[in-house]
Formats: sequence, structure tokens, C-alpha cells
Amino acid sequence: MNAPFEKSFFSQGNTVPIGPLNEEFVIPDGTLLPITSEEIDLDSFFTMAVAQKVSDIHLREGQSPTFRKNGKIIHTKLPPLNDKAMQRFARWLIPDNLKSFVNKRHDMDFARDFHLARFRVNLLYELGRLAFVIRVIPTVIPTLDSLGLPETILNYTTMEHGLVLITGTTGSGKSTTLAALLNHINHHQAKHIITIEDPVEFIYKSDCSMVTQRQLAIDTPSFPDGIRNALRQDPDVLLIGEMRDRETAMSAIKAAETGVLVFSTLHTSDAIQTINRVLDFFEPHERDAIRVQLSNVLRGTISQKLYHINNDGAMSAVAEVLMITSTIRDYLLKNQLDEIYALMDEGRFEGMQTMNFALYQLVKHQYITPEEALRVSNHPLALKQRLKGVYHGSTIIG
Repeated sequence: MNAPFEKSFFSQGNTVPIGPLNEEFVIPDGTLLPITSEEIDLDSFFTMAVAQKVSDIHLREGQSPTFRKNGKIIHTKLPPLNDKAMQRFARWLIPDNLKSFVNKRHDMDFARDFHLARFRVNLLYELGRLAFVIRVIPTVIPTLDSLGLPETILNYTTMEHGLVLITGTTGSGKSTTLAALLNHINHHQAKHIITIEDPVEFIYKSDCSMVTQRQLAIDTPSFPDGIRNALRQDPDVLLIGEMRDRETAMSAIKAAETGVLVFSTLHTSDAIQTINRVLDFFEPHERDAIRVQLSNVLRGTISQKLYHINNDGAMSAVAEVLMITSTIRDYLLKNQLDEIYALMDEGRFEGMQTMNFALYQLVKHQYITPEEALRVSNHPLALKQRLKGVYHGSTIIG
């Protein structure tokens, strides 16, 4: 047996060191995996990717496999993938019931179970050639405590009905936060939880609650259809994977009005933008009526981003939290959304916080550098003013 390769899976130069034919090296759990330059062993390949905690895997013909870890693209030294290799990946990744659709559709989302993780796979074509982008989803759902988010978001799990929106850019951890919230309910309350996703990501094991998971195109044709049917399936909690359009938004609001606790996601960066995005799904003449409905059902928003932990390559989440109080509801009805943000920023009551306040606290406790906080902030100039009394350059003085 050859000696294990001494370097880690990722080298300083953002590449994966792969030795010559039959070279072996150690992944973090101590397992020796044979890697050859002639053929990539798919089980070994995905085992290493999961072990190294990559978030995304990119596969396309003519290029070596590429990963994303801690927000950065990592190139590998594996051989470029030819058509034969891509066909092997396709056979391994695509579920049997979807293989007949591959030649008919140019874009497809699906999930694939692996013994160490679950993969959310996007199949696409680039210049007529097959490609994949794979999101790695852990098999173990994290606890809310482990995510570094404010404890006040636990309040959302005890609500009997209403609408809660988790927002952020792609890859900001929305799905993970949602999974942690739902699994907390699952472990502590006797509820019926229904999820409608495209595709199903985290898999829940029913505990105190009963969990029903439905996937678009397999279990239900669309989000609006899935929501309407869910209301006849005795739900207490409903997860809508993404609020994409007017019909889905209207269905979600109506579900919340019937007495169901509804969770969903949007691609927005702060609380006010989230409210505006929901209203923008509707025609101008509809918005006053929708604003009234939304003010009655909206319970709060969590708008999150990922930041690099100080002196560490790892990433964690920071969040802006809006809780809908009677005062906030009045501002929403009057369309005085700027007043809502001012109240959040100045009062910080009822468990609310702005993104800048959360970042300020991270800098103050030296979890994040001031430069990283300014990079993450939606309003960096305002944050810079707030930080003036806390740091000078990169040195904490208060």
C-alpha cells in the first residue's frame, strides 16, 4: 500500500490534489480512498465532497469537477469530464422515474439520496452539452441553537396560524433555517406538518408531529395546487418551498387565513423589501386589499445572510428579524414601511433586530471583522457610522 497523500483534500491554491495512478489519501474521518487518473469512482468522489463539507458540486463536459466551499469556488485537479464520464454521472444521479424526461427537458430539478447526504440536483444544458449543479444537503437537520440565529425566532414555532417568510439570496441558508424551525415543531409539538417543495430537500422523521412531504411534478403539479389540496389534508403547519408568483402568494395568504401556520421563502435581502416583493406580485389596483390581508396574516420575517467567521474559513448566518406587532401592523396598513425599519432599528423590542444591529454585535464580540461586516451589510455607510465608536481600523477598542 502506498503512503497516504499528506495534504488535505483542498490545497492552498484552491485545488484538489490528486496523485498518480492508484494514489491514496486520507479524508477527514481517516478513510483511505483510492483515486485513479483514469476513472473517477463516483461513490468515492461524492463521499469526499460530503466529508469536506462542500456546499455545491459543478459537473460539466470539458471541465474538471468544481466545488463551492465557504462561498468560494474551488477547482479540482481531477481529469476534465468527457461525454462518457458525464453519462456515468447522469446514470448515477438521475432517478429511474425521471430518465425518460432527460431528452425532452433542458432544465430539471430533482433530489438524489446518498448514504452520507441528500443532493438537490439541477440538470441543465450548456451549449448543447449536459451539465449538473448539485447542492449538498446534510442528512442531519441542525438545531436552531446551532445556527447562531436570534433565540426570538423560536417564537415562530409556537404560533397557531399566520405567515412567516424566510428570505435571502441563493445559498444564504434559508432552507436550513426552515428545516430547523420545522424540526423543532416536529420534536416538541403534536402537529401535522405538510411540506410542498421543488424538490424535497431535508427529510424529516415524524416524532411528536406527523410530517407529510410532497414534491412538485411527482406528488402535486404546482405550488398553488399543492396548497389548495393541503388544506383538505388536516394541516397545522405548511411549508411552501418558494413563493414564486402571484398565484402562490395568494394561495399562501389564504392558507394562513384559514388557521394554518405557513412558512415560505423569498429572494429578498431585508424585511421591507420582503413586504414590497409580496405586494409586487399583484396588480396596482389589488395592492390595497392585499396589504390589508397581509397585515392580518403576516407574523414576521427572517432575512439572513452568510458571513465568514473571524479568523476562520467557515461561514455562519446573521439575520434581520421583524416581528409583526400591533404598531408594525398599523404602519403596514398605512404603507409607511420606512417607519417600520426605523422602529426596528431604534427600539429593538419584541425580539426584532436590523441586519446592521446584528452585524454590530458580531463585531463588538469579535466574531466578525469590521471589513466583513461592511461587506455583508445592506447599508454599509450607516453601519460604518455605528462602528466608529467600537473600532479603529480593524482593532476593537470598546
